[in-house]
Amino acid sequence: MHVLVTGGAGFIGGHLAERFAADGHDVVVLDNLDPFYDLDIKRHNIETARDAAETGDGSYEFVEGDVRNAELVSDLVSEADYVYHQAAQAGVRPSVENPRKYDEVNVDGTLNLLDACRDSGIERFVMASSSSVYGVPRSLPYEETHPTTPVSPYGASKLAAERYAMAYSEVYDLPAVALRYFTVYGPRMRPNMAISNFVSRCMNDEPPIVYGDGTQTRDFTYIDDVVDANVTLLDTDAADGQVLNIGSTDNIEIRTLAEEIRDQLSPDLELVYEERHDADAEHTHADTTRAQELLGYEPSHTIREGVGKFIEWYRDNRDWYEPLVRG
Repeated sequence: MHVLVTGGAGFIGGHLAERFAADGHDVVVLDNLDPFYDLDIKRHNIETARDAAETGDGSYEFVEGDVRNAELVSDLVSEADYVYHQAAQAGVRPSVENPRKYDEVNVDGTLNLLDACRDSGIERFVMASSSSVYGVPRSLPYEETHPTTPVSPYGASKLAAERYAMAYSEVYDLPAVALRYFTVYGPRMRPNMAISNFVSRCMNDEPPIVYGDGTQTRDFTYIDDVVDANVTLLDTDAADGQVLNIGSTDNIEIRTLAEEIRDQLSPDLELVYEERHDADAEHTHADTTRAQELLGYEPSHTIREGVGKFIEWYRDNRDWYEPLVRG
């Protein structure tokens, strides 16, 4: 099958491209190599997926370009059977400084893809959404029917994009699925996320920095579980027209997470607390019942197991990954 992965040089997109290529599919990656973080990590993702294609039966092609380029998007979609739309302008805090860019990339870029998919008649459009669409919790864990009241421009842009996807599914009979990710982490993760920062600082005998009082909770999701959920959508139409939570069902306080990483790596360090950003969510916790019923989704990693695997990977890849995380 021919699979187009937008944002395929990024963290989640890179893992998806690698998996699809290793499984024997013909993969095309579209990514603009935005320097939101060090591009060497993205280049590493490209090479890892390319190597997977060479050792398996699949093929891999990288196209440097932008989802805001409607003509390019249309050309690439016309050759695809499936579109996995992972491209986005990421970051809750930066979205407060430049909300219009988030609208241009996350909303208009998604519309370009949806128009192209509608016109070409692909098998399925799968898009990355976010737990940021929920905003302030009225109840936990979040069910997909929970009110969506995002508190950041990033969350608002992801909600708009997924609503367009669901509208196209309804009006144009376009098979579309939106997956609401809950704080994905793992090897090659985007730098300056909480887990990568905690690990990096502790390995260098620097205290972990916690923003706020640390009682905020997160539902962290290991990358392998996210990839498995996406791959399942190659083979089933059960979730077409649906939004699904993809989380771990296992949440943890940020200060507890920092303490556990600290205790494994540098027990003598004291946590440092700094001011919390207003756009940060207070709590996230996923109800994954719908994903389990429709996809058979069962997350296989608790946060403690996943963090242990990430620390092991970090040690093995410290020579190239660490300066990028800490820079």
